[in-house]
Amino acid sequence: MICVSAFGVWLLLFAPMLQHNAQVSPVGTRRTVALDILGPIAALSRGVQLSRIVSETDAATGRDKNQPGNGSTLTVLGASKHPTKPRGGTSTSTLPPGATTTSTTAVNILHPTAANHLRVLIVGDSLGLDLGGPLQNDLANTGVVTAVLDGHESTGLTRPDYFNWPAELQSDITADQPQVVVIMIGANDPQDFLGPPDVPYTSPQWNPMYAARVAAFMQIAEKGGAKVIWVGMPPMQSGDLSAKMLDLNTIVQQQAALQKPPVSFISSWSLLGNPPGTYSAFITNSSGQEVNVRTPDGTHLTPAGGEVLSQAVINYMQNTLHFVLP
Repeated sequence: MICVSAFGVWLLLFAPMLQHNAQVSPVGTRRTVALDILGPIAALSRGVQLSRIVSETDAATGRDKNQPGNGSTLTVLGASKHPTKPRGGTSTSTLPPGATTTSTTAVNILHPTAANHLRVLIVGDSLGLDLGGPLQNDLANTGVVTAVLDGHESTGLTRPDYFNWPAELQSDITADQPQVVVIMIGANDPQDFLGPPDVPYTSPQWNPMYAARVAAFMQIAEKGGAKVIWVGMPPMQSGDLSAKMLDLNTIVQQQAALQKPPVSFISSWSLLGNPPGTYSAFITNSSGQEVNVRTPDGTHLTPAGGEVLSQAVINYMQNTLHFVLP
């Protein structure tokens, strides 16, 4: 009874903070249930001024600046730099001995050397990490590329309250001054925009709003003169999710063509699926061998799947953008 009573008091005191944490979490059943439970308790806490005790205590002890729900905390989270090491590899976010960050002409950018590395930034969600690890390693192994990977699971462009990707990308561009930006993001984006007013995913306003966010993100990536490559989402095991990914890919591809200069779009639909573009956990490589490219969850990529996309990006850089890479 003592434990239950203590828990009840704690819940009343901190219900508003817990409610805020639920509000900024990804849309889904867990968030909905948490808000349904915490809403009345948080209202009671505010009504009897219990939540004020917490805020005044935090202010007196200097803890309020670190408290979830503080506007500045969310801004710092979105704008802070979180380089992520590739799975099974090492980070190559620092320049090697002898390399220089001196600005180069367009011709020199296409012909990087050991003394004048090409700077590549890779950003994305969890699928972006699946691609980013192999791509970072493959680019580093050329000996003429410095690749930085900044990936965050469960993030996207729909919920800047949860993770502010535009601010994060701007921070990356400022810090790393990349000459090429590779983006793979969108797996978590088919969800409601939170307002006010809220815009449901199924509403007619959703696609134009998402298109505007994609365009703005591309413009940030291009701001420093970098060439931008956007890798589309692959087919998913879930038919419903796969249809949503196809819709997102269409929006991204349209916005890529509208940018000035146009953003390069690489489709992963046929690369990681059957010839018609349907989901498959296995693909047949050029040697006739079956390769497992998807994890058991039917969404993410295996290291081999990430490698397939990595080689597609590098081939595109060499054959379409005319970078000379060993």
